[in-house]
Amino acid sequence: MPATLAFSLKQARRLALAAQGFNGRQPPTVKAPQLNRLIERLGLLQIDSVNAVVRSHYLPLFSRLGSYSADLLDQAAWSSGRRRTLFEYWGHEASLLPLAMYPLMGWRMQRARNGRDIYQQLAKFGLEQQSVVRRVLSAVEERGALGAGSLSTREDKAGQWWDWSAEKHALEWLFAAGEVTVAGRRGFERLYDLPERVIPSSILQQALPDEAQAQRGLLLHAAQALGVGTEKDLRDYFRLNPSDARPRLAELVEDGQLQTCEVTGWRQIAYCLPEPKVPRKVVASALLSPFDSLIWERSRTERLFDFRYRLEIYTPQDKRVYGYYVLPFLHNERIAARVDLRAERASGRLAVHAVHEEVPGLDEEGMLALALNLRQMADWLRLARVQLNCQRESAARLRVALAQIEGA
Repeated sequence: MPATLAFSLKQARRLALAAQGFNGRQPPTVKAPQLNRLIERLGLLQIDSVNAVVRSHYLPLFSRLGSYSADLLDQAAWSSGRRRTLFEYWGHEASLLPLAMYPLMGWRMQRARNGRDIYQQLAKFGLEQQSVVRRVLSAVEERGALGAGSLSTREDKAGQWWDWSAEKHALEWLFAAGEVTVAGRRGFERLYDLPERVIPSSILQQALPDEAQAQRGLLLHAAQALGVGTEKDLRDYFRLNPSDARPRLAELVEDGQLQTCEVTGWRQIAYCLPEPKVPRKVVASALLSPFDSLIWERSRTERLFDFRYRLEIYTPQDKRVYGYYVLPFLHNERIAARVDLRAERASGRLAVHAVHEEVPGLDEEGMLALALNLRQMADWLRLARVQLNCQRESAARLRVALAQIEGA
């Protein structure tokens, strides 16, 4: 067994940033192959319904590739034929994953059928309401891609998002169990169909790995996507249970597919791929989605970047510290600031409601980089201007930087 490697915190940070696709090189024109390669590298994109700036699954690609057509991701996720390269499933929460990873989710689908590793309310429904489940599945078989709304038999309108109809419960159970998949979306509503009408036969006909093989595959992909991480970091990437992840990690180390390592300041042992190559530096600036895979695991974000981050969407306004929809700003190996943003589409503005610099603050070059990222995001979203609604000193500096960018 190779000796345990040791990394400084800076080296770990550079490993992580490089693994996550932050190399500072953005192509002048983004085409489908580049987009697909990046998603394969990351392993998945988390889907979230909040549309304060743009839906979350679009942002990680912009953060790494720069301006691209969102149609490329829509085609990869929800078109038919060869352009479709992704599928929806429970990866890290609801996610878009490369089609090649579909067999690695078979064990999770089987567990869902057995009422394991699934939301308790949904497991109970699947156990007790099989007549509804079979009726809904028959409707999908006969009619093709369907949304829950077209099947609902309830007379009253649904309330909050968790106030699902019986048919929605049935579809979600079938989705978790792999008996239906997402064929497309109508607005943000899922349209469900049979896997054989959505997933290529070349994928469906592959022999499924057993649980241990699939879990090892997911942990290896997590190690590749994270660069370096603790057991908790690696298992969180695809939401594996500790009881599954720990023996699989031991097997991967024993087999030489993973190597143990130490990171300065980390209490837990970490893991990385054999013979990792640490970049000499990472030069990249990017506004990050709250659901970006670089910062999913909040304790890891604190260990790597000394940056404590919490989403405050569900925090009462008077108790928020930084704002409603706050995007961290990555600049040259630091998360150097956070910006509360809103896309005000009706008025054609990208509104900056608050700017908070970390300590130490952004220098002139860093503030210009933030201004450029905001201007590029506004252009990508087809918003005519960036509007600063913040009265903090940081915003005053940002206003000067924006004027320089826009006057250049």
